[in-house]
Amino acid sequence: MGQLEGKVALVTGAARGQGRSHAIRLAEEGADVIIVDICAKPATTKYRGATEDELQETARHIEKFGQRAHVAVADVRSLSQLQDVVAEGVAKLGRLDTVVANAGIFSSAPLHELTEEQWDEMVDINLSGVWKTMRATVPHLIEQGEGGSIVLISSTGGLQGFPNFAHYVAAKHGVTGLARTAANELGAHRIRCNSIHPTSVLTDMIDNEDMYRLFRPDLETPTHDDFREACETAMNVLPTPWIEPVDVSNAVVWLASDAARYVTGIAMPVDAGALNKV
Repeated sequence: MGQLEGKVALVTGAARGQGRSHAIRLAEEGADVIIVDICAKPATTKYRGATEDELQETARHIEKFGQRAHVAVADVRSLSQLQDVVAEGVAKLGRLDTVVANAGIFSSAPLHELTEEQWDEMVDINLSGVWKTMRATVPHLIEQGEGGSIVLISSTGGLQGFPNFAHYVAAKHGVTGLARTAANELGAHRIRCNSIHPTSVLTDMIDNEDMYRLFRPDLETPTHDDFREACETAMNVLPTPWIEPVDVSNAVVWLASDAARYVTGIAMPVDAGALNKV
């Protein structure tokens, strides 16, 4: 039996990248999964948006482990859409035990050059979208009366400041505060809430030309290898330029499981030592 046998989880941003990895690892450990994604490109991002085909591919991965998937195209900026998804998913899968608020975007500019649209979309998705995910799910967890685990995917940028993406850092710091407050509010219901803080994770969100230029402004047309070189020297204590999505997913599974039944309110780095780097 897996660590999450008989449980049901919800994962936002599940069409690809970290979200797909979280959904697959949860299923591998025995959970049925409600998978949610906008399946579109947010206006202020420069990398490719996720697709419905990719969300369905995530579902197929879940089903390979003999688990059920409830697939929903929804925008975390819409509370009503999320509430509908949760109601439908719980009706189909029978319960809800774990919530993984993973959906997020990235863009960059010096803070005095950020547009109002960039700021608003970042905060709407990366912070308000996390709260709306919690707002849509917590009533079900409370009513169910059996506790639960909420895992918010923040960033090392949720614990320290980085130049050139102040809006992202501000939103991710907000996620950290949400987790800490929710842990205090929901503990009496045996609902735990924690945040995870990855260093750079190799997904489409960072593996693109815009990010290459951010890390290698000295080059006219930086490549993936140039980006790797910059990350190897600038980011982490351990000798790696970035981590893989599954490294974060393993932490998600642990926080969702009974092995972490008395762990709540923590900000958990999965960062190859980045936060400790001097």
